Amino acid sequence: MTDEQAAVPAEAPEAPAKPEKKPTDWWAEIRGILWLALGVLALHSLVAKPFYIPSESMMPGLLKGDQLIVTKYPYGWSWVSPSFHILPDFHGRLFGRMPQRGDVVIITPPGETRHSEDWIKRVIGLPGDTIRLVGGQLYLNGQPVRREARGTTAFPLDPNLPCPDQFGRFREAGPDGRLYCRLPVFRETLPDGKSYDTIDEGPSPADNFGPVTVPAGHVFLMGDNRDDSADSRVSIAEGGLGGPIPWENIGGRAEFITYSSDGSWRWYNPVSWFQALRGGRAGTSLRPHADAGK
Repeated sequence: MTDEQAAVPAEAPEAPAKPEKKPTDWWAEIRGILWLALGVLALHSLVAKPFYIPSESMMPGLLKGDQLIVTKYPYGWSWVSPSFHILPDFHGRLFGRMPQRGDVVIITPPGETRHSEDWIKRVIGLPGDTIRLVGGQLYLNGQPVRREARGTTAFPLDPNLPCPDQFGRFREAGPDGRLYCRLPVFRETLPDGKSYDTIDEGPSPADNFGPVTVPAGHVFLMGDNRDDSADSRVSIAEGGLGGPIPWENIGGRAEFITYSSDGSWRWYNPVSWFQALRGGRAGTSLRPHADAGK
């Protein structure tokens, strides 16, 4: 190599060209979000959805503040199945099946075709059944439903269970210093052996009802808290269901509790979200069982 050749510097390698940045395809992003929203809506409308218990009408099994999973498919689908009740009212159900006595169901009250809040009750009577109550005793097709006193159950007072005036005589202080509602519990057992617990505080206007025969395509519903439930025993004028309701108004079957909140949480305090959780309720099944009374 000559000195002249050595003096010529070697050529530096060219830097790789930076790939040209493509502009964001906003339409593709929007399409992806829309498909995701449609998928969630389909799951929510056709398969299962969460449901929040807004009242004390299903005590003792369900407390205000319980969050449930409700399945949409066990009875087929009707106009109330889609979220937000976006379909027009129509007769019948797609792949329809009647619920069983004892099932806990969510319903849209008759006449409230765009009602923003579903209700939750228990199926007591099916088409052809005759329902009657005498002094709080339930009669099904002329036969008394077995009813067993189970003593009392104490519920700790919290913002979601304030033990209002109608429960005042049941309020007491517990050994831990907290206030409790101690309410009388009665277990009912249907003719097929399915059992569930109810609350009966004493005589009330809805303790005497009927007899009423459930027409075809209808179900008779009652709340487990028999003295604090606007159900099929109560007229529409008084805020109830006004008798048996069409099966099209059933939106799904309650399956199990996912979690329960006592209502003390504050949105601005994440720690309170966990402190408000009621222990021991997550995973509780809401399906009545034939051996529940054993």
